[in-house]
Amino acid sequence: ISQFFSRLTERFVNGVDVLMDTFWRIWTDLLDVLGIDASNLTHYFSPAAIANNPTRALLLIGAILLAYWFLSLFLGFFFYLLHMLFGRFFWIARVALFTLSCVYILQKYEGDPEHAVLPLCFVVAVYFMTGPVGFYWRRNSNSSLEEKMDHLDSQIRLLNIRLSRVIENLDRSSEQ
Repeated sequence: ISQFFSRLTERFVNGVDVLMDTFWRIWTDLLDVLGIDASNLTHYFSPAAIANNPTRALLLIGAILLAYWFLSLFLGFFFYLLHMLFGRFFWIARVALFTLSCVYILQKYEGDPEHAVLPLCFVVAVYFMTGPVGFYWRRNSNSSLEEKMDHLDSQIRLLNIRLSRVIENLDRSSEQ
């Protein structure tokens, strides 16, 4: 059983590595289109390079904002799709993805745990952002406010009907 799970985690890690490599190649191609050399990104972060060429700083800020936008679109669509598929059981999908992400990171950085801290923090942040404080929960609560009010109104009507029946039964029993 141990050997089966070790092979399973190795294949899972290799599959995620292939997926991440594909995303990285698409991202580097996009950066190349923008005129940013993706093979030497550390060059763009040096203060001397930014001081010599201020347009590089603008390109770098634009690339960072573009990366943030793509990441937020991807995560938003992905978790919206999961929320639509799983409905009330969305928490199971969140826990499963969180667990698989942690397994991937811990397996990937098995020999070097210091480098696993930042990716684990990112995974935990995404986990909490998709929880009750996330966009999906707030959006659904705002759009269904009228439905919640109608539901509360119908519950009050039912309680009034039951209360009137209980009072009538009490009156009948006291008359007898």
